[in-house]
Parts: sequence; C-alpha cells; structure tokens
Amino acid sequence: MAWIRKNLITIVLYSAVLAGTLLIAYPSFSDWWNGFHQSRAIATYSQAVANMKTEEYEKILSDAEAYNSAAKGKGMLYAMTEEEKASYESELAIDDSGMMGYIDIPKIKISLPVYHGVDEAVLQTAIGHIPGTSLPVGGEGTHSVLSGHRGLPSAKLFTDIDKLVEGDTWTLSILNRTLTYEVDQIRIVEPTDLSNLTLEEGMDYCTLVTCTPYGVNTHRLLVRGHRVANAQGEAEIVADAVMIDSDYTAPFVAVPILGALFVWIMVRTRRKPASSGRKSGKRMRNPSSSGEGTGKRMRKNKGEFVHHEGNEKE
Repeated sequence: MAWIRKNLITIVLYSAVLAGTLLIAYPSFSDWWNGFHQSRAIATYSQAVANMKTEEYEKILSDAEAYNSAAKGKGMLYAMTEEEKASYESELAIDDSGMMGYIDIPKIKISLPVYHGVDEAVLQTAIGHIPGTSLPVGGEGTHSVLSGHRGLPSAKLFTDIDKLVEGDTWTLSILNRTLTYEVDQIRIVEPTDLSNLTLEEGMDYCTLVTCTPYGVNTHRLLVRGHRVANAQGEAEIVADAVMIDSDYTAPFVAVPILGALFVWIMVRTRRKPASSGRKSGKRMRNPSSSGEGTGKRMRKNKGEFVHHEGNEKE
C-alpha cells in the first residue's frame, strides 16, 4: 500500500494511457473479433458442405430453384405469412444457424457469411438475404438481393462497397456451387425505390445493398452484378479452401506482448526510487568520507594499515 500511495500519480497516468489506447483500439479490435467469428462460421459451413453427399446438396439446390420459380408470380418483397416465412427459412438450410452461404469480394478483401433475412441481429455481424427476392442459387430470370451495414464501429461488413466499379467481381458460395457476378450498374436511390431490383427475363442478377451517404444513411447504394463464368471453372467448396486470415491471429500475439510491456514499465517504475536512493546515499557519504580523511591516504603495508599525512613530510 505504501508503494501505491508513493506512485499514485504514475499509476493514474499509465492507467489513463492504457484506457485511451484501448478506447482508440476498440473499433479495430471489435472488427477483428467479428471477423474472427465470421471466418469460423465460413470454415464450419464449408466443412459441413464437404461432409454432405452429392445427392443431399443437389436436392437442396433443386428445391431452391423450384422456390425461385414459384416466387416469380408473387412479386418482390411480398408480405410473408408465418407459413411462408418458415418455408423461406427452410430453403438452403443445412443446419439451424440460418446461414445459406458466403460472399467473397476480392477488391475490398472481405469474406462474409450470408444468412436468411435482414433482422438487426443478422446485420450487426453478417450479410442478410432480403426475403422476397430470388434465393442466391443463380438461374435465368432471377435477381437475389443481399443487404449489409456500413460504418459500424464493431464490424466492417459493406463499408467499402462504394469502392467497387464496373468490371469488379464477387463470388457467392452456396453449398458446393460457386457463382461469380461482375458489376454492371451502380445506383444511389431513395429507400423506397425498388425499380432497380426487379427480375429481367433471361438475366441472372445479384445486387448488394447498403446505406449511403456514409454516416447519414438517407439513401441506398445499389451495386448490381450479372452472372459470369467462374475464373477457376466450376470449383466446388472444400473445407481446406477456407483459411483464417493471418490478421485475425495477430492480436493473440500482440496482446500478450503489450501486456508484458506494461508490466515491465510498472516494475521499472517501482525500482527507480530504491535505485535513486542508493545513488543519493553514496553521494552523501563520499563528501563525509573525504572530509574525515582530508589529506590522508590509507594503504596496506606488510599486513598493517599505515596513515600518511598528504601534506606532511615523514
């Protein structure tokens, strides 16, 4: 306790610096934390798909295509009954998580899980598929719409999709199927303007939706892509294809190092007063010693100590 009282100001200063550092680091750490869990969700999904039999995921995909065909006559974003909602949530579901696949956008370096619906619980950490639009399994006359937040302090999500330009691509991984879309149209519209999300005969579209302007959110940014051939052919999902980014492991190394550095600083601070005291004591003794032995020297001669007056002749 005595040491704490003596170093209270130092402790408060270091605590303030640490608190400020943590406050500044919160958005990055929170984004890392969500990214870590997103990466785990994708890896778990890929592993589950890899463990499925071919006929299992082919039936799920076939059912989703049939669902899209049946939904064409109902219009987009129609109000769902409880029964219709349950039917929608059962499509492309391989477990109880609600995850139907994931999206990769190389240009802005994100890989994010895609879930059924756009509830806030989904949009806080991932991307949601807008019910009433085509399920994201591709096919002529389909238009799937995926929604994501931007500007959240806790997750990056669709923050950077405004950097996409015509010709950029993204991929959707749904079960064992990979679908590639190339940006062909970018629009900023009113939240109620759905004219750019309609079906078009013979076309396979996917549109990414987020709020804009950044931090104001009065309009919607729509980035539409049309289906193109996959760059690597019809690749199937395998569990080993999804790796956790090295950026996600960095904090596990950085946090212990920063903690050890903080402890080292505190220990050094604790030792300084004692060290300073010893040096001060030496300075106090030296003048006294020199005062008592002014003009004298002591040396050992044949086992005896003999005093010599420095200014006297023997």
